[in-house]
Formats: sequence, C-alpha cells, structure tokens
Amino acid sequence: MAKYKLTPKLSKILKERGIKQLHIAIKAEIPQPYISRFDGPDKGHYDISNLYSIAESLNLKIEDLFTIEETNKEDPDN
Repeated sequence: MAKYKLTPKLSKILKERGIKQLHIAIKAEIPQPYISRFDGPDKGHYDISNLYSIAESLNLKIEDLFTIEETNKEDPDN
C-alpha cells in the first residue's frame, strides 16, 4: 500500500497572494490561532471542516493546501 507525506503550505500560499492570516481566518470563519498553527509543529492534526473552510475561502481544493509526496516506506503491519 502506498504511503504519503503531506507537507502543509498554507503560509506559502498566503504569502504569495499577499493575504494576512487574520483576513483568511475571518473569511473562513475559524479562529486565527488555527491559521497560525497550520504549518507549525502540531501539523497533522487538522479538522476537516476547517480545511474545507480554508480551501473554499481561497478558491482551492483541500489537497492544494499541501504538498503531497508518495513515500516508498513499507509498513510491515499491512
């Protein structure tokens, strides 16, 4: 079974578009601290509703918020 590594890129998207975290938080109707932690050390713990709201407010798909890489690491439990 293929394994994937997801690297969040929200900060990069916001920087490229010249959008502040507070603006996207208001538009997505989610707390600003969630936006500031998106690419941080707690990455990997995402609420699907928040992902959808962020992506929709940026006219993107959820998968556009991440760089997705297939890894070749085999999981011995599968």
